Amino acid sequence: MPKVLISDKMSPKAAEIFRARGVEVHEKPGLTKDELLAIIGDYDGLAIRSATKVTKEVLAAATNLKVVGRAGIGVDNVDVPGASARGVVVMNTPFGNSITTAEHAIALMFALARQLPEADASTQAGKWEKNRFMGVEVTGKTLGLIGAGNIGSIVADRALGLKMRVMAYDPFLTPERAQDLGIEKASLDDVLARADFITLHTPLTDSTRNILSRENLAKTKKGVRIVNCARGGLIDEAALKDLLDSGHIAGAALDVFVEEPAEKSPLFGTPNFISTPHLGASTTEAQVNVAIQVAEQMADFLISGGVTNALNMPSLSAEEAPRLKPYMALAEELGSLVGQLVSEEVRGVTVEVEGAAAELNMKPITAAVLAGLMRQHSDTVNMVNAPHLARERNIDVAEVRHEREIDYHTLVRVTVRTPEGERSVAGTLFGNVIPRLVEIFGIKVEADLKGSMLYVVNEDKPGFIGRLGTTLGEASVNIGTFHLGRRAAGGEAIVLLSVDEPVTEPLMWTICRLPGVRTVKSLNF
Repeated sequence: MPKVLISDKMSPKAAEIFRARGVEVHEKPGLTKDELLAIIGDYDGLAIRSATKVTKEVLAAATNLKVVGRAGIGVDNVDVPGASARGVVVMNTPFGNSITTAEHAIALMFALARQLPEADASTQAGKWEKNRFMGVEVTGKTLGLIGAGNIGSIVADRALGLKMRVMAYDPFLTPERAQDLGIEKASLDDVLARADFITLHTPLTDSTRNILSRENLAKTKKGVRIVNCARGGLIDEAALKDLLDSGHIAGAALDVFVEEPAEKSPLFGTPNFISTPHLGASTTEAQVNVAIQVAEQMADFLISGGVTNALNMPSLSAEEAPRLKPYMALAEELGSLVGQLVSEEVRGVTVEVEGAAAELNMKPITAAVLAGLMRQHSDTVNMVNAPHLARERNIDVAEVRHEREIDYHTLVRVTVRTPEGERSVAGTLFGNVIPRLVEIFGIKVEADLKGSMLYVVNEDKPGFIGRLGTTLGEASVNIGTFHLGRRAAGGEAIVLLSVDEPVTEPLMWTICRLPGVRTVKSLNF
């Protein structure tokens, strides 16, 4: 039974779902770093919110960890590259708090437009400063979105309902999607120059860090009001204060800060500035939603292999996983075979699928090929870190999907590019379940890839098979299966056989000295 640790305060619905799905779960919120390090090695999964820091040190201690699930969107508290290198899947729940966060952005926009916090404080202080708080309408104003993904699109929908004009800067926003949303796709400079309100809805990355820098803030329309419920670090906070003080920016509302908890900030006390303590996802509904989603996602992965909302692995639904499982097993065996047979540096890998395989999600198949291939370099390789290791080694990876008539119901071909040329192996599934090799380096051969095997390239001449069998027999090596293939009569031939125990190095050298032998390799699957 898989074991999951919930290390942050989370809705009890999460634990209920884990238990109902057959996952042992322990709820231990508020652990110190040392306490977490002492127990994390016992768990297959770690469910967190924002308090737990999944650092390199934690990952090193998490010897059995397979998945980290973040109940929420941001994974700033997770060392995602470190997790990838260790083969740990990192998931988040990008949709569970989308509506809540979008509504908070709209609420802050209204608060800025009508100076609600200041008016409330003044009124409760016994003042009646009706003439002091002159607001603006949002109707007819232009809202500029920086980021038009899931949350940004919800904000756009709500703003259109308020009769605002909406424009958006998002490099991934297609003209078709913008048209569907009823908004204008624009450049960042256009948004800065024309928007009366600007809201940010983008993750914090190297390309978005300080996207509202001092220079860009200076480009904004005079009197603009800015709302950030996304991530701290998207706005230069010192520059924002200066432009608020100067009056160029009419108001700003931040729910997120560069440093959190934000107990001190130069913005605090600035006129026309509103702050909230990272409340974007803080509604009862959102807390329950993200807890349910992270538990369902992690349980799917640990029980059936389904992958949803992973940041470092291709998605694979719980429904797809059983169907793809035999194809992934075949792909991993082919990757392992070519990795063991090719001794030169691998510079590129091409994965081709035909027949039934061409109708499937190809990403997990490719990841499985890379896992088999890269396992020759590390014992801890899996489908999560194999693509990461391939990138580290500058291995170019390509995918090709064929729609053509073939001899087999399905076919997966793996081709590696080396300084000496290309090498290719191919396989199929018997009965849609059993992986079967059908080709090695252009030579037709049918074989199961299991356990210890011996691969021999030889000249196709009479008597060789007998000499090979005799040599193995004299060494007390029992042959399980025996498979043959050749390019042409009298030309290059191969022998692929399974043995009950690995062939020793001295025996390998004995086989190498047999007449006609060109190559001998011991394989293991």
